Amino acid sequence: MTIFIPTPLRLYAGGQSSIQIEAASIAAALDQLTASHPDLRKHLFTPEGRIRAFVNLYLNDEDIRYLPEKEATRVSPTDTLSIIPSIAGGLPPTQRRGSATPSVRFVVLRPSAPSSLP
Repeated sequence: MTIFIPTPLRLYAGGQSSIQIEAASIAAALDQLTASHPDLRKHLFTPEGRIRAFVNLYLNDEDIRYLPEKEATRVSPTDTLSIIPSIAGGLPPTQRRGSATPSVRFVVLRPSAPSSLP
């Protein structure tokens, strides 16, 4: 199977964007991945060995959290596993929509001399 490595984790996977793994299940594929790239383990798993809450795994575009067997789901050589880290962000509370402070400011630039552009 092919495991797709997201850009932020490629540093821990030898710079590779995808890795070929032969495994019988998602769990076995992740075990093999982290055995060959040990620095990935702390980014994918908690100290107790569970997949971190902010790591999303998709088997052939299906979120594994909704598969009946989750990580125990069997895989084939043609399957793909995508690792998608969650991304948090946003504006501070004082800059959110409906607040007194605008979150976007516009600046109008005017040339100091007449331009020769048409």
